[in-house]
Order: sequence, then C-alpha cells, then structure tokens
Amino acid sequence: MTAFLGIPGSTDWGQLHPLNAGWSHDHKYTFRLQNQNYLLRLSEGALYERRKREFKALNGLNDLTCNVTKPIAFGWCDERRKCYTIMTWIGGEQAAVVLPKLNFEEQYKLGYSAGQIMRQIHRLAAPATRPSWSDFYNNKIDRKLAAYKTCGIRVDHDQSIINVIEANRALLKDRPQTFQHGDYHCGNMVISMDHQIGVIDFDRMDYGDPWEEFNRITWCANISPAFATGRINGYFENKVPDTFFPLMAMYIATNMLSSIPWAIDYGEHEVKVMKREIKQTLDAYDHFQTMIPKWYQPQE
Repeated sequence: MTAFLGIPGSTDWGQLHPLNAGWSHDHKYTFRLQNQNYLLRLSEGALYERRKREFKALNGLNDLTCNVTKPIAFGWCDERRKCYTIMTWIGGEQAAVVLPKLNFEEQYKLGYSAGQIMRQIHRLAAPATRPSWSDFYNNKIDRKLAAYKTCGIRVDHDQSIINVIEANRALLKDRPQTFQHGDYHCGNMVISMDHQIGVIDFDRMDYGDPWEEFNRITWCANISPAFATGRINGYFENKVPDTFFPLMAMYIATNMLSSIPWAIDYGEHEVKVMKREIKQTLDAYDHFQTMIPKWYQPQE
C-alpha cells in the first residue's frame, strides 16, 4: 500500500475502510495495524489548530483505566491541505441497537457502567482560564433562547420548557468545571460480545459543569429507561444529590430548545425527529411539573 495522504506509517496499514455514520463534516476511516484496529479522522487544514488543541486535551484519556477510545497520533497530511487524528478503535455493536434486545438487569448494569466511565472522564481538569460557569452558561442560555425564538418553528408547550430554564438559573452559581465528552449518550457507545460497554466519538469534547453531560440522557431513556437510570446511579454510586435533578432538567430543557434551530439546517425530517424527542421528554417530565423524570427508578 502506498502512503495514505502522506500520513507517517500508513504504508503498513491494512483494511482501510470509510465510515459514513455521524454528523461530523470530517471524513473517518478504520484501518488495521499489527492485529489492532484504529480510527482515522481527516479534517480540513483550516481546523488544524482546533484539532491540535483537542488532541492535546484527549491525551488525558490515556491516564484513565476505563474503556474509552484513546488518542494515538496527530499531524498534517495531504500536503497540509488536511490534518489527521488517529484514535484507538473499540469494537462492538452500537449500544442503541443492542440495549432493546437485553433484559432489564443487563440494561441497568450497562448503564451503571456507563455512569462510572463518565465519572472517570470527569476527573480530567478544565483549564484554569475558563470563565465562571454561571456567566458562561447563562450567556449560552440567552443565545439558545434567542435562536429558538427567531428560528420560525415552535414546539407545543414550549413555555413550560422556558419556565424550567428560567426557574433554575440560580443553581449554576459556583458549579465546578471539568473535561466533558460533549455528546454522551448510547449512540456514542458500543457493547462488546461479552457485554462490556465502551465510549467512543469525542468529536464534541468540551469543558464545563460535569452534570451538564446528562443533557442528552433523554436519548438513552427513550431507548432504555433502565440504562438511563443506571447511568445516574452509577455516576453517583446510588447517592444522588438533591440539586442534581433540577440542574439536569434545566440542562435537558436548554438542549431541547436548541435542537430545533440546529435541526433546521439538516432538513424537515430532522426537525420532526427533534419534535418527537421533545414530546417524549415533556411527557416524561409531566411538562416539567416534576424535576424527576418518570423513567428514573431509584435503587433501594
């Protein structure tokens, strides 16, 4: 094999295959080297500095013992028209596909493991130069609300969503910040043949309140309430703080409204998908008359 886009060591690769899943504009491939599989991600050269910062942050994953994809190499390629990132490959089938085939106990156990992995990820520190979380996230809320109100599409009962956001802003004060996966849900997890869960796709890594990482848990809950329950209990080791559920509700509500302007760029189908997810979440929260969703089952 000739060198792939000039990437060092690529002459030794085998079984190079493109991946078409996901929303990223990057191009992704899998390849095999010395009986191991790897993930290759190609980005436009204009993103070099951003991808370099991300790769440096991802290096912290190498200190973790949990089953997450980890960084291997980064650099220029294709005569500096593109940059590449190589990550370890975690084998298995997408968790969103496997979970419905399992019984309650198996789903819960995997969710518990996913919660423990997320807690390990959150051990990685955020830069000390970050602004306060309260200032940062309140500004984010203001932008998300403005984008929703001007996007031209409304969802039913949106005022109840806005109300829960406004009612819980004060809880943002003095929240800690850590490294975040950025898109933590069962669509970015795989389950191996021996029922071990692994976390992949750190493309949206960020920094912020570690509890914000639960803002996409509704995607898990709509597939497996047991898995979503396990995620929370595993993260907190069955000792969930009183302030958690109101904060999670606010983060979920903010994510719900922002999903509509985001979906518009991807077409009517995606808008319908987001509207359906919002309806399911509103039902689970009884239109935010409760801060604890119906799908959550505390363990005795």
